Amino acid sequence: MSNATSKKVTKKPQGRNINAFVLIFCVMVVAAILTYVVPAGEYERVEVDGRTIVNPDSFQFTEQSPVGFFQIFTSIHSGMISAAGIIFFVLIIGGAFGVLKATGAMDAFIVTITKKLANKELFLIPALMLFFAVGGTLMGMSEETIVYVAIITPLAIALGFDSIVGFAIVSLAANIGFLSAVLNPFNVGVAQGIAELPTFSGIGLRLIMLVTFYLAGVIYVYRYAKKIKEQPELRFIGNTKQSKNELNKKDIKLETRHKWVLSVFLLNFVILIIGVLKFDWYITEIAGLFLLFGILMGFIGKLTPSSIADNFMDGAKDVIGGALIIGFAQSILVIVQDGKLMDSVLFYASTLLNQLSPAFNAVGMFFVQLFLNFLVPSGSGQAALTMPIMAPLADLVGVTRQTAVLAFQLGDGITNSIFPTSGVLIAGLAVAGIPYTKWFRWVLPFILIEVALGIIFLLIAQAIKYGPF
Repeated sequence: MSNATSKKVTKKPQGRNINAFVLIFCVMVVAAILTYVVPAGEYERVEVDGRTIVNPDSFQFTEQSPVGFFQIFTSIHSGMISAAGIIFFVLIIGGAFGVLKATGAMDAFIVTITKKLANKELFLIPALMLFFAVGGTLMGMSEETIVYVAIITPLAIALGFDSIVGFAIVSLAANIGFLSAVLNPFNVGVAQGIAELPTFSGIGLRLIMLVTFYLAGVIYVYRYAKKIKEQPELRFIGNTKQSKNELNKKDIKLETRHKWVLSVFLLNFVILIIGVLKFDWYITEIAGLFLLFGILMGFIGKLTPSSIADNFMDGAKDVIGGALIIGFAQSILVIVQDGKLMDSVLFYASTLLNQLSPAFNAVGMFFVQLFLNFLVPSGSGQAALTMPIMAPLADLVGVTRQTAVLAFQLGDGITNSIFPTSGVLIAGLAVAGIPYTKWFRWVLPFILIEVALGIIFLLIAQAIKYGPF
């Protein structure tokens, strides 16, 4: 009887899942239709300190540039080319983890940790989430989380949780740190520079935000983790091939070669952190590092060259769906840019903000940024696009420039955990084996909590004239 019930519970949600490719294609079609409806327009771009920004007084309507039926399909290829960097990054990371998995070191490590943490697993959630939140708030951890998802998700499953808990511990926590942006150079650093504010000024309120959002995230994930601990039939394993029971059935011991493999794996992360912080490494260098260390781990794990290559391909196969979806998501941006919609949307949004009551202008800016993050999921890209307009607009409508930056960072950050145009989100879900629609339903209540908290902080900022100016 219990088995039948368990099957019903696990099968029912799967039937309601919409394929992510279908969902993104529908958005592409809607975007193409809008290129016929929304008047096209453009702002002039100017170079300031090597960065391209928008001249806020230069908007002009231009000749309509509608995207035709066939262009919808050609935009997919253009999107794939545009997103090639992160697509191949994901494939190489997946391949490297395929080699690591073949050495048996990860399975042995997970079994060992599972036995040592018996009945203490729930304490790991706040500890690990703090680590990733700090990484997000200090160094803008984003693409790097894909790597950690591949480690933490199978560990969470082995400890009796599920794929969602493992993914949330990494992705949700890093995003909480990113949006709080205590010292994040990729969103607040860029936005404050454009708004001519002192770099990383206003840190006090952002620290309070970090603590508030972190506690909210820990409580949300912890409650779900505790629930599935008490009701294991509700666990969602996704396409991850190992469950706690399957691992525990294996007589796996952490051998010397496993320890050497894991030591090299740890060294990989030490070098990665040094490279990112000291030498400004990005996905090209990180991908090369993982490819190199994947080969080293294979040899240390006593795999033959042919076996290393075969397992690399198997690992890449496991994430190919997510890699392709990144290109599909980028196609939406291709359509929006080809149809000259982006600047028109920005112009209408800024015009609408001028009509709001001064008390709600900051909140209005927040919702504008929430919407624009669907079109421009890059934090620094969105800052370069919107802050040249939002900063002078803030002066006109009685909002401090610091509050305008706060509205930007919240609007940019919150929706990174739910919008399908976020390549990092889609790639991470692919690694964790979680369908996008499954994650959407799980995370939506927390997104609404974050939006509510964001509005409260913006009202506080407006009331205290959050500055220095």
